[in-house]
Amino acid sequence: MFRHILVPTDGSKLAAKGIKVGVRLAKALRAKVTGVYIILPYVPPVYGEMGVVLPGTALEEYRKFSKEAADKALAAVEREAKAAGVSCAVQAIYDAPTWRGILATARKRKCDAIAMATHGQGAISGLLLGSVTSRVLAHAKIPVVVTR
Repeated sequence: MFRHILVPTDGSKLAAKGIKVGVRLAKALRAKVTGVYIILPYVPPVYGEMGVVLPGTALEEYRKFSKEAADKALAAVEREAKAAGVSCAVQAIYDAPTWRGILATARKRKCDAIAMATHGQGAISGLLLGSVTSRVLAHAKIPVVVTR
């Protein structure tokens, strides 16, 4: 059935549920998993009509913070996979929007399914804010398992 499952994470407690489901599914199917963390590109702060550019410092701090957050989130995927005896790879990528990065990674890594959690925002919030999960579902050409 599925041989390679992509498991996106944002490091949240809810994403941990998606990781567990994705790894359990992989174990049951003798599949491998790839964990992915999407880092949004840096956007300098804007005040009124003027952008503030700080020489290097803000961008360097953003990159450092983003790398640390990605490493921590992806370590959870690795731990879960190791505990289950499932082959695992991880990757942090810069992309925007997040849903597009998830789908691009699935294509690039030749995944045949995606297992992810949803934050379960209501219809109005999801419509206004834009749900990553709903966009992945709308644009994916492979099956998506959603955990709530």
